[in-house]
Amino acid sequence: MEKLDHNQKNNIEKYTEAEAAERIGRLSSQLRLYNHQYYDLDQPTISDAEYDLLLHELISLEQEWPQLKEADSPTQVIGGQASSSLTQVRHRVPMLSLQDVFSWSDIAAFTTRVWATDTRATFVVERKIDGLSLSIRYRNGIMVQAVTRGDGDTFGEDVTLNARELIDLPLVIDPDVADLEIRGEVYMLASDFLQINEHLAEQNLKTYANPRNLAAGTMRQLNPQVIRERKLRIFVFNIQLLEPNPFLRHSESLAWLATQGFKVSPDYAVCATGQEIQTAIEEIGKLRNKLDYGIDGAVVKVDQLDLRALLGATSKVPRWAVAYKYPPEEKSTLLKDIIVQVGRTGRITPMAILEPVELAGTTVGRATLHNQGYIDSLDIRVGDTVRVHKSGEIIPAIIAVEHDKRPLNSESFVLPTRCPVCGAETAYTDEGADLYCTGVDCPAQLSRHLIYFASRAAMDIAGLGTATVKALMDKGFLRSIGDIYKLRESREELIDLGIIGRQRSVDNLLAEIEKSKENPLFQLIAGLGITGVGRQTARSITAVMKSMSDIRRAEVEDFLVVPDIGEITAKNLYRFFRQEQTENLLVALEKAGVRMSDETFTEKEMPLADISFVITGSFPGLTRDSFTALIEKNGGRVSGSVSRRTDYVIAGDKAGSKADKATELGVKILALDEFFELFPTVRPDSER
Repeated sequence: MEKLDHNQKNNIEKYTEAEAAERIGRLSSQLRLYNHQYYDLDQPTISDAEYDLLLHELISLEQEWPQLKEADSPTQVIGGQASSSLTQVRHRVPMLSLQDVFSWSDIAAFTTRVWATDTRATFVVERKIDGLSLSIRYRNGIMVQAVTRGDGDTFGEDVTLNARELIDLPLVIDPDVADLEIRGEVYMLASDFLQINEHLAEQNLKTYANPRNLAAGTMRQLNPQVIRERKLRIFVFNIQLLEPNPFLRHSESLAWLATQGFKVSPDYAVCATGQEIQTAIEEIGKLRNKLDYGIDGAVVKVDQLDLRALLGATSKVPRWAVAYKYPPEEKSTLLKDIIVQVGRTGRITPMAILEPVELAGTTVGRATLHNQGYIDSLDIRVGDTVRVHKSGEIIPAIIAVEHDKRPLNSESFVLPTRCPVCGAETAYTDEGADLYCTGVDCPAQLSRHLIYFASRAAMDIAGLGTATVKALMDKGFLRSIGDIYKLRESREELIDLGIIGRQRSVDNLLAEIEKSKENPLFQLIAGLGITGVGRQTARSITAVMKSMSDIRRAEVEDFLVVPDIGEITAKNLYRFFRQEQTENLLVALEKAGVRMSDETFTEKEMPLADISFVITGSFPGLTRDSFTALIEKNGGRVSGSVSRRTDYVIAGDKAGSKADKATELGVKILALDEFFELFPTVRPDSER
């Protein structure tokens, strides 16, 4: 596969410097978003080949206009960053990416450069496993730490407890090994992936696009048992650090790692000539559709460790290795139409309707177009002849347009300003690349909105979970959030149908719905699912605006006065409360008797008003969620981190670093008994 097609090369050559600067800026923004989705969220929205196409266009532009290249360009830095939800660990050895190559001439250029430094160089060719990279440390033969790539250079995430549950990873090796750090790739068998996705689908839960996404997302779970249940595995492919290191060659170190119980890169080949390297890569290529795990290329590495040290590395990649990417099968076909689909999250996704074509063993009639930025970057129009590929589990995608075959009078495609399902405005609500429907009662998103509205994080309607919502929607009882409060009118019918249980179950649910009408206003605001507005932000809003009528009249500037609300969230709030759907829903909720104002609340009812807490540790007989709900019910705010604005830290067993931070900042620390002594009216009735 060529790095850039003929049309792209021509376009680059025709750019003025101003046009090149604009294109570089757009490409950089797109690639940073795709990096974030891939490395940090484990939710890639484009295939590797499509990403590579955009990256190489950026590389070519920067080569043509070097004065426009920024220090933090996606071509210069590793893609991800360490997650704030996991403990960050400083890398002892950087976890660099690999330079991708796409042709035999690229491989030849790499080996020629290496042989120019040392004519005796040999190479190891390995399968490039498609998974999550980990660095794992052993001290005196004991596994003591596992760290994700994170930003690759400075920090990664500590996933030690999860790594202990990996299949194939020994926890104890030779005790004479004083200090060892290895690098491996966590992966999931395709057969296990299919079973897990089927199980998730049966529970009406989110499924995953491919094994790599699921493996990476699972590895960042806070419950190690999930790792064990999902049967994650690891291949080890490199020694990062070893004291002392007796090995002269990478192949020797792989053989030794195998004796220690590690599952190393399977069937690696040691090659002395260019022909041997090509043969090894071709053999891996023949296997890639037959393996029970994903590979996204072949890695060619210098075998001699001293030569590696001599060749060194850039800020992003080592100079002693490259990754050969196999070209996906691609064919040309006619783009007959472009339609838009609305997902469960409200995301507006353009989809190409194609003249059916046989590709990778299946008939392809549709291809994803991702977002407006992707359509614009390739200038895709209805009536075009396009090149389509299908790689791995990714939905077929358009990777190029044959512009010389474009019909006359074709028009650029622009995503709609109104949702095609419900007619609400569409907006780039997170200032990102994706367009969303902003309708609160959009049928495409209704199940998700209903489930969240009833969740503990919002209106806390016990019994109205995923299965119950689905059953009520299937039978036509719920077509809007407002219909929740009309269910009492259908009590007898619900009992007769038995779709949510017998009379007791129905009455319990109706009682919970009735009780939710008296929730403080912030719970209703949180339940509306406004982008960027969770419980804490909703609490901040209702601390400033005491009624729904105040909130509905508020301008962007009024929302900006609220602590912790920035310009993007303020605009989202303003837009949301100007929607016709929102107005209709709020009228229905008010008519049903849902509380629309906190103005009648007294200090006695809200003894924790405007007090900020952080909860850390565990408490006998009290879960973190129920404790948080208790504080918020009484007007308090619960934050996840300690700052100088925190009033109290409530510390239970195994309080950890948050208690240390509170001591450092001089924040008052309370035990559970001290908390209830200080605020006796907050104690649950059963404990008074």
